[in-house]
Amino acid sequence: MRTNGPISLVFHTVFVVFMLAPIVVVCLVAFTPDGFLSLPTNGFSLRWFRAIASYPEFVHAFWVSLGLGALSSFVALLFAVPAALAIARYRFLGRDALAALFLSPLMIPHVVLGIAFLRFFTSIGIGGSFAALIIAHVLVVFPFALRLTLAAATGMDRSVEMAALSLGANDWTLFRRVTLPLILPGVVSGWALAFIQSFDDLTMTVFLATPGTETLPVRMFLYIQDNIDPLVTSVSASVIAITMTALVLLDRFYGLDRVLAGKSDAGR
Repeated sequence: MRTNGPISLVFHTVFVVFMLAPIVVVCLVAFTPDGFLSLPTNGFSLRWFRAIASYPEFVHAFWVSLGLGALSSFVALLFAVPAALAIARYRFLGRDALAALFLSPLMIPHVVLGIAFLRFFTSIGIGGSFAALIIAHVLVVFPFALRLTLAAATGMDRSVEMAALSLGANDWTLFRRVTLPLILPGVVSGWALAFIQSFDDLTMTVFLATPGTETLPVRMFLYIQDNIDPLVTSVSASVIAITMTALVLLDRFYGLDRVLAGKSDAGR
């Protein structure tokens, strides 16, 4: 079995440090007692974490982002699963063109999408609504959900489905008991990636959000336009802590390998 050489280990170490350094810096600055962004700090304080309670707009924006990401990702999967199964299983005229159309939002800059959605939603009378945000986010995150679901559907063993059909399973039972469990890792991974994309989107959402539908990235962007205090870093650190806690709990009680790779875990 080959092992990584010293050059490879150095490269991977530098890469990991490069990726984690901004997160570590943000978390350290969040604990500063000063009224401005500073590192190193004169000590550690929870001052800016307590200050979040004085700005309920951040808490409301967090729940909006959470609901928007979860709902838009779920709706995107409702379309991505049948689309992925159709593209993976059948050969028909325009199949490649249809797949390219589904993935086309990845090639359009989000600034262009934001302006286009703003003009369109305003013209049909739903501009600034939560429904408009959901529609826009579904279209943007759909390629992410489709790509991973399509990868799982393409590598699926069809002989298991044929066996189920030969035993008398109907279409719904076949999908629920056989097909869906086989592609579940791709579905879950697609939902997670779509959720992250939706939760983190700023460039497009800033054109569509209104004071009642501001997402967390939009609220943070608007805040730093007029303020230079570390409040935004404490909000970011809180989101990082919530994410890490959720991942640890998921791995502890279910297993990330089972969610993302579909592996069984006999020890659980």
